[in-house]
Amino acid sequence: MKTKCKSIIRATHHSFVGAVCAAVVSLASSTTAQNLFMADRYNFHVYEFTPDGMQSTFASAMGGPVTLAFNGSGDLFVGSMNGGGISRLTPSGAKSPFASQAAIALAFNSTGDLFALDYGGGTINEYTPTGVGSTFVSGLHAPSGLAFNSTGDLFVGDSYGENIIRITPSGGQSTFASGLSSVMGLAFNSAGDLFASDFASGNVYEFTPSGVRSTFASGLIHPFGLAFDSAGDLFVADNGNGSYSSGQIYEFTPSGVQSTFYSGFDYQAPAGLAFEGETLPVPEPSALGLLAVSSAALLVRRRHQI
Repeated sequence: MKTKCKSIIRATHHSFVGAVCAAVVSLASSTTAQNLFMADRYNFHVYEFTPDGMQSTFASAMGGPVTLAFNGSGDLFVGSMNGGGISRLTPSGAKSPFASQAAIALAFNSTGDLFALDYGGGTINEYTPTGVGSTFVSGLHAPSGLAFNSTGDLFVGDSYGENIIRITPSGGQSTFASGLSSVMGLAFNSAGDLFASDFASGNVYEFTPSGVRSTFASGLIHPFGLAFDSAGDLFVADNGNGSYSSGQIYEFTPSGVQSTFYSGFDYQAPAGLAFEGETLPVPEPSALGLLAVSSAALLVRRRHQI
């Protein structure tokens, strides 16, 4: 009977560990297809694109939308520079005013507060989920682009100073990177690297968490908004060269392979980009090992108790 129990436990152990590993590998390797949203600041629309590039109009009459950001509930916030303020759009497209501020960049922190950048005034305002606003920092010079890292620091481009500034949750400022031309869009990938679109040079730069810079993409015309999908591909809105239908959205794999996701926009039409939904965190290899070891230890302990 004892030998039979050991055989059953051994078989159960292998089945359990195998199931755990299969579930974790499935979680780590799976990605959720997401729709891409784009602000068209000259035609006053917000467009929605399926992963295979099918376009539809999600919202219209937006008053010059230029920046987009999703909250944790799936509502899309749209910032306008042409008197439209900041609007909230539900997943069904119902629109309501959120704040009167003109905004060139939007970003949510981990607690659900919305940060809105006022390009002309050099001010970043913070809004609670209910819309109560306060000044987070002021006195910036021609700022553009906002992005939070995983520790809660806010990064903003400084076009006049040709810098990227890091701002701590308490408001302390320091220079993260310098020597840029005209930063318009900022976005972090899942590894914590910061990507910046340089409008004047036509480049997209990548910065390690310590600030080491490399050129991720070049040869673009006027790159503007940036957004990562759940697979880690970077999408870049390129304003074009001034001619009709020169605006593009490009897609870059993590290794930098470029393809055209959508083309034919009016000049300066493609601006802010955002993907719906949240990207699920992928467990680190060490976490997978701990999970497998823990399950094995639990079964060994139970075997000795029998």
